[in-house]
Parts: sequence; C-alpha cells; structure tokens
Amino acid sequence: MDLLAALKERILIGDGAMGTLLYSYGVDRSFEELNLTHEEQITQVHQSYIDAGADLIQTNTYGANYLKLSRYGLEDHVKKINTAAIRLAKKAAGNQTYVLGTIGGIHGTQSLLGTKEEIKRSFREQLYCMLLEDVDGLLLETYYNLDELTTVLKIAREETDLPIITNVSMHEAGIMEDGTLLPDALKQLDDTGADVVGINCRLGPFHMIESLKDVPIRQTSFLAAYPNASLPAYHEGKLIYENEPDYFENCARDFRNEGVRLIGGCCGTTPAHVKALTRGIKNLKPLANKQISPRPDPVQIRKTDSPTETPLQEIARRRHSVIVELDAPKHLDTGKFLEGVMALKTIGVDAITLADNSLATPRISNLAIASKIKNEIGIRPLVHLTCRDRNLIGLQSHLMGLHTLGIHDILAITGDPTKIGDFPGATSVFDVTSFDLIRLIKQGNEGRSFSGKSLRQRTLFQVGAAFNPNVANLDKAVERMKKKVDCGADYFLTQPIFSAERIEVLGEATKDLDTPIYVGIMPLTSTKNAEFLHNEVPGIKLTDDVRGKMNAQAGDPAQSVEQGIAIAKALIDTALKHFYGIYLITPFMRYDIITQLVTYIQEKTQSYTTEKVQLMTQQK
Repeated sequence: MDLLAALKERILIGDGAMGTLLYSYGVDRSFEELNLTHEEQITQVHQSYIDAGADLIQTNTYGANYLKLSRYGLEDHVKKINTAAIRLAKKAAGNQTYVLGTIGGIHGTQSLLGTKEEIKRSFREQLYCMLLEDVDGLLLETYYNLDELTTVLKIAREETDLPIITNVSMHEAGIMEDGTLLPDALKQLDDTGADVVGINCRLGPFHMIESLKDVPIRQTSFLAAYPNASLPAYHEGKLIYENEPDYFENCARDFRNEGVRLIGGCCGTTPAHVKALTRGIKNLKPLANKQISPRPDPVQIRKTDSPTETPLQEIARRRHSVIVELDAPKHLDTGKFLEGVMALKTIGVDAITLADNSLATPRISNLAIASKIKNEIGIRPLVHLTCRDRNLIGLQSHLMGLHTLGIHDILAITGDPTKIGDFPGATSVFDVTSFDLIRLIKQGNEGRSFSGKSLRQRTLFQVGAAFNPNVANLDKAVERMKKKVDCGADYFLTQPIFSAERIEVLGEATKDLDTPIYVGIMPLTSTKNAEFLHNEVPGIKLTDDVRGKMNAQAGDPAQSVEQGIAIAKALIDTALKHFYGIYLITPFMRYDIITQLVTYIQEKTQSYTTEKVQLMTQQK
C-alpha cells in the first residue's frame, strides 16, 4: 500500500530525531557525512526507531545540500552523501517501513544563507538524488521561510508525483516569521501541491497542539506534526531535553483530536518518545472532521505618531546635509564629549552619528548617549547597530528600546571583528548579516517582531547602510549597495575616502541610484595617524599623495592638523559636486577641526546657491 493510501486509513507514526541521538553519542560535526563514514551507526538509529513503532523513517539528509555541506568542505559530495543515506534507510526499512527523502530548509531562524537562485539550484541537486534512489515520498521540513518552502515545493511538484510532506517551523505559536497565520500558511502549501502539510521543530507538543486548534481538516491534504521533546536546557556546554517520553503518549491523542494523521518527533525526541506515540494512538481512528472556533480578532497595531524630524534621506535629496560621527567616550567622563555635541549643534549639523563600539573597543552605550544628547541637548542622534555584539534576542530588545526612547535613525552594520579590539578573546555573535538586519528593522516598521509576532505598534526607523568604496571592484560593491536597498536601506554612509578621483568615480558609478549617499570625510591629524589608517584599519586606504603631504609635516603638530584640514577641504570640494550628503568623522575628539569643516561646507553650499540663483536670473 502506498503512503497516501495508508494515511487515508490510519494514523501513521514517524521517527524521531537523528541528530539528537548522534549528538548524545558525542558526534559534533556534519551528521550527514556519517552516511559515508559510520554506516552501521546510522543504520542502527533507523532500526531503533522502527523497533519503537515508526511506520516511516526519514533519510539522514536534512543538511545534505551544497550550501550547508560547504560549511564542512563537503559540497562536492552531495550525490555520494544523499545516495548513501537513502540506501542505509532502505536497508533498515525493508519492505515494512516507508522511507522519506528529507530535504531541510536553508533560511533558518532569519539567517539568509544563499540567494534564492542558489537555493533553487541546491534543492534541485538534492531532489534528483532522492528521485534516482526511488524513495517512498519527500519530506520538506524545518522551513521558517514560507516563500522558500513554496518555491522548492513547486520545483518538487513539477518533477515528481511522489507524496510530498511539507512542514513549516514557527518561532511563535500559530504564526510564521513573516506574519502569516498557520492556517493560511498550510492552505497555501495545500494549494501549491503538498499532499501532507504540517509543523515541526522549535515548539514542544503543547504549543503545537494549541497552534493546530485553528487549522481545519482539509479534504485535499493530510496534517502532520513533529514536535520537539520540550524546551531545551543548557547543561555543561550541551543542550539537554528533559521531559519524560511518556508525556508524548497523551500528546499523541491530543494531536489526533486536532486531525493529525502523521505524528513524529523532532529535536530531543528518541525511540522512547516514538514508542510513547505508538501507545498513544493505539486503537484510535483518524479524525475526519472537527469544529473550528471563530478566530479571535487579530491584535490591533496601534498607530504610531510620525516623527517630527524630516528623514535624513529626504534632507539629502533637497539640500546639502552634514552629519558628524562623534564617538562616545571609552571612559565615564562625558564632559568633553557633551561639549563637542553642543558645539556641533550650535553650528547646525543635521545629526550626530554614534558608533557601536567601533574597532571592537567598548565605549559608553550609544543608546544611553543617544538618549542623553537627544533629551538634554536637543540634537538628532544616528545610532550605529552592529551584528557582532547581539544575538537575535538582543537585537530585537535593543530596537524596541530605541523606539521607546524616540530614537528612529539607525545605521545597520556588520561590526569590526573582536580580534582587533580590547578584548580579542570575546565572541562575535553574527546571528544575522547587515542585509538581514536591515530587513528585520524594516519588518518592525510593519508592526512585526523578528519572530512574526505583533509588536502592537509600528516602529518608525529610518535605516542607513554602510558602503566601502575603497575597493578594487567598485561595480561589485555598487551591486551590494543595490541589494541593501532591496532589503530596505534608505541611505548610505561611506567609509572615509582620501582620493578626489575615487569620489569622482563613485559619483559616476552611482549616478542612477536614487538612494542618497553621505560621503565619508575624515580629517587627518598627523603622519602617524595617516599611516595607521592606511595600514591597519580595514576598509580605509590613503593615496600616496595624501600620505606624502602628511609626512612632509612630520614633527610639527600644528602644521600637520592644518594640512589634514586642507586635504579634507579639497575632498569636500569634489564631493559637493556629486553628492548632497557629507559624513564627517571626528578624529580623537577634535570637534574643533570638524566645526571648521562644517563652516567651510556651509560657505561653499551658500556660494553654490548664490551662483545658481544668478545663473537662473541671467537666463530669464
């Protein structure tokens, strides 16, 4: 009897976690590689689940695709690993147990590994391995990203008539990370051609059962559920799932009462959990119909008052705009810093940008300093936010805090590696890339958290992005800019540029880009300063001409500063011909240098305005 015919007649039991058992045995590398190196061990895991009562087992191929195997240098062994996995599963299954070819999601917990086209190519390669080995069905599981799952489901449906099971994963009960409610997500999968639709991973039985209460029993597809054993605990460096397997016996009945026809286990589950599921459904027939209560009204997203300040990108479209980076102190004496902020406010800069522990060196929290200068001095803060220091939890919390404090301007950046800073042994987080971070910040503007849950209010963030023009292949760098725009970037701040020619080239390369650019200008203070930036700071390169001019003033601090200012003015002259935005980076808290440059920019822009008016008058 084929798989779908069996599901029409009875509830089937799936297996549990392959990775959990292998992890408990001390395996801490690519589980999929073990299909080639530890065949007996993989076969034994399959056999243990069959002995526990599993009607179907899944191949050890969750991450056996090109993109994920490349983490281990195994990307050229996709076919070999998948083929071995299927043969091992079929060897254990014999003629009594169904074998599902498993293909896992790639976009997990917001991390965007690979482009959409790369994912499609990777999926096809793994799919063909499955089809060549004649599996009984396909299991597409642990897809947090609904668009990714519908994309690969369409590919699979076009290539085969085999039964296809599609399991989504949720951070929050009942809702996908893009805000789609679970019933709507499963209906979309049903309509796209899935034979079985369901949920797996992340949630334990309780929250999965609660999520399924709103899901109707459909006539065109069956329901599946693969819960985690429980919420994991962390003990002596390992994740441990602590619930008693017998708990799954009652849960099996609850799943059946929600219309589930296929019940298995995900993270933390073992053969003991599968045995409990088998006991739980004993003598139970599948549920054909169930009553769905009306959905409660969705949580209303309260209207947020618009900020009174004009967005920086709009300012930079209408007139010349100046923002200044003034880093928070590395100590607790804020006197000179606040003095500098006041001077910059008085001279009329549009915003103060505050780095997020630049060069991996701890400073006073830029959130705290931003709140202080906004409320006490009345100047606009532009807060940098790195991917380096905070995991997804910390990033979400930090963003909610910024919104609550009325701070709406953010520069989303990757962050300098910890190895170059004061604490080289510190861990870099990098849960997300700067591309992901931009997208997630903008998701908050729709009233949704990273998990898809309602924030009950829309955030009002304007997001700047970093751009490094000091690269050999500028066209490629501009393509990265465009990808950041697609993710939601509103404007760009460049790394400091020390070449008028590079500014000219940048102007030409970005002339068709509608997104405003603030050109980074950093006045030099000495030849030592110049050589350090050129040789030791990532993303910054000085021309030989600039280095020579600074070296000529070596030994004369005052003349070195004057030369640095002269170089900066010349770069500003070029930048103002192509861009409305100027981003001044303050060296060593020398805000007096920056005030001179701001005055110079104001005089130049006033001169440009006067010349333009005169020209228009003459033309009349």
